[in-house]
Amino acid sequence: MKTTKFRIYTIIADIIILGLAFLFMVWTKPASLKSYLPSHLPFFLLLAFLWIFVSLMNGKMHRGMIINLRSLFFKVLKSNLIALAIASLIMYSFREYSYSRTIVLGTVLVATILELVAGMAYLAVKRAVVQEQEVEIKGKKRILPDETEMVETLDLGNGSQPITFEITDYLFNEIKKEAGEEVAGGIKVMVGNKAGKKHILLSTGTVLNVLGLPEKQYDYIINLRKINDIKNLNLFLEAINEKLKKGGYFLCFVETKNKRKKKILTRFPPGINYIFYTFDFLFNRVLPKLRITRGLWLFLTGEKYNVISRAEALGRLCRAGMKINREALIGGNLCIEVMKESEPEKSVNHYYGLLVALKRIGKEGKIIKVYKLRTMHPYSEYIQDYVYSLHNLCEGGKFENDFRVTSWGAFCRRIWLDELPMLINFFRGEMKIVGVRPLSKQYFSLYSKEMQERRIKYKPGLIPPFYADMPETIEEIQESEKRYLDAYDKSPFITDIKYFFHSVWNIIFHHARSN
Repeated sequence: MKTTKFRIYTIIADIIILGLAFLFMVWTKPASLKSYLPSHLPFFLLLAFLWIFVSLMNGKMHRGMIINLRSLFFKVLKSNLIALAIASLIMYSFREYSYSRTIVLGTVLVATILELVAGMAYLAVKRAVVQEQEVEIKGKKRILPDETEMVETLDLGNGSQPITFEITDYLFNEIKKEAGEEVAGGIKVMVGNKAGKKHILLSTGTVLNVLGLPEKQYDYIINLRKINDIKNLNLFLEAINEKLKKGGYFLCFVETKNKRKKKILTRFPPGINYIFYTFDFLFNRVLPKLRITRGLWLFLTGEKYNVISRAEALGRLCRAGMKINREALIGGNLCIEVMKESEPEKSVNHYYGLLVALKRIGKEGKIIKVYKLRTMHPYSEYIQDYVYSLHNLCEGGKFENDFRVTSWGAFCRRIWLDELPMLINFFRGEMKIVGVRPLSKQYFSLYSKEMQERRIKYKPGLIPPFYADMPETIEEIQESEKRYLDAYDKSPFITDIKYFFHSVWNIIFHHARSN
């Protein structure tokens, strides 16, 4: 049934795309539409028939056939070129030479481009990473403290256990030889008396040096090599998990993207430093993210020099079954100590595209996937509880100092660009224009039992009553939603109209923005 619907939808979409391309090319001709439209209509009808027929035969419109950019480009280009070739052959056979080559070739070219754009949008939706969390409560412009300040003010030590062992002078000297006295001293403070009787010191960037170790034997593993230089980092961390006892510790280093930027800007003179930083940004952050250039970047760098944010480093460790115990700045890098808590998550989707699919509670308590532009660093979904434990909720119900949000993401939230893909949910009938915001399970659990039971009776909305009332605390947010639902029960249409214009007024004149 789903396959049939998919085919019908794609046929309709393809006809619309081809029709728009044809009308566009006719419009570009100097003569009027009345002249070219009737004379070229037979060509369009022939091309449309061949376009759909060849697409169906070639699998372009089959569900599950287009799974990545390579298959998308191959199916679209192959089908469209075959359709154009057959149409040209038929026109040549019947001696139809009067058709404009600009309209004929231009229609195919424009339609192909539109199909590729639509296909990439489809892939972005289908491959959007499903996440439990991405808090996007609205409020004032986000101003984060410096990363150094944030880390230095942490007071963690979660799960520290008194194990009767401390770093020996021999081990301290070995660390000192490899990484310097500052790093050795910092590690000694981090480890304290937790190292246990069975420990190992590594300085490796390959998983092969970990796989040979005995499983579930170690109380503490230290790796002096920055995780930026580790190939197949997720596999490496999974291997570390296998070697640790339950409750064992792992200590590693990462050069965060903020530290990398600061190092580049301070190393070179003003003006020149930003030229070097721009080059580094394009080479080490843009090239690895684009599938078309990632192979080249891997060839040139050997997967070293990975630019990793603090949020991504913590998230990767948590995905590998670790619990964050301590963070500290040692030797100019971020040192992270984690404790093995569970087995790694094996079913993770490593694709982080333009969209994310956020698990939200919809009407009748059903879980729906709400689409948004990705505004957080990769793997941020794994440290939701950690961020909550550090900063809790503050004014407006948002997380204070949420370092998971990227600079670009913060900008998108301020101009509402991140919310645009939610129109997908609207057209699917999962959401309406005005209504209570679809909440994550974690955020939903903060509501009172009464509000939980009441709000799932309604379809969630793109524009929540939050913007009309601008509440500051979780209690005020619940009261705001209660007032909206009370009014909605009495007069649904009038209430939504009232809240819509009130919210728009606050957004325009009171600067209510995504945070």
